[in-house]
Amino acid sequence: MESNARLKGKTIAITGASKGIGKETAWLLKKSGANLVLGSRSYTNNFSNNILELHLDVEDEQSVKKFHEQAVETFGKIDTLINSAGVGIFGSVLDSSTEDFDQMISVNLRGTYLLSRYFGQHMVELRTGHIINLVSVAGTTALPGCGGYSASKFGLQGLTKVMQAELRQRGVQVTSVIPGAVSSSFWENIEPKPDLSDMIPTETVAKHLFYLINQDTGANIDEITIMPPLGIL
Repeated sequence: MESNARLKGKTIAITGASKGIGKETAWLLKKSGANLVLGSRSYTNNFSNNILELHLDVEDEQSVKKFHEQAVETFGKIDTLINSAGVGIFGSVLDSSTEDFDQMISVNLRGTYLLSRYFGQHMVELRTGHIINLVSVAGTTALPGCGGYSASKFGLQGLTKVMQAELRQRGVQVTSVIPGAVSSSFWENIEPKPDLSDMIPTETVAKHLFYLINQDTGANIDEITIMPPLGIL
């Protein structure tokens, strides 16, 4: 699957590309011959071997705008955008902080909105393209301790569905990817540490994303749910 030549010369932009699902997906795609535009707050700008690494803060609209402009300036056409940047801070609603709530809304929902808007406009002009939003099972299921995170992800799932309705007739596919718990760096700052052994490996999610990007024409995939073997966790 990874060696499929259909991706050679295509350009794929990935946010949150320095960690977790974004990093694993970028690594997988490097072997496909695709051009990659990788965004992360930890990156300094660098370009080599058809890989453009750019500093990106999804909470800052000017940073998002610059990320889009540099991607288009370098490669001309963006075929796929993977919105993988995200943050999770967990605890009961009554014990949560407004700052934490605002950050999750800003990164997970507003950040994806900004990126989808800028890249979506570009894709609509070309009447082709694919936007993939990493949602979460917390965006479809009420889970205790996930108030702010679920609010951001339920909102993102709603935004994704609206984008599907608005862009389908304009040549742009939009897909919602809904994983259960993923064994990734997402859990680094969360206490107590959960057991990662029964979670979905990041490389498994990356392979599903690769499939979505590399699918045959003739049908859109609106949504996929990827669950750990033992359930949500």
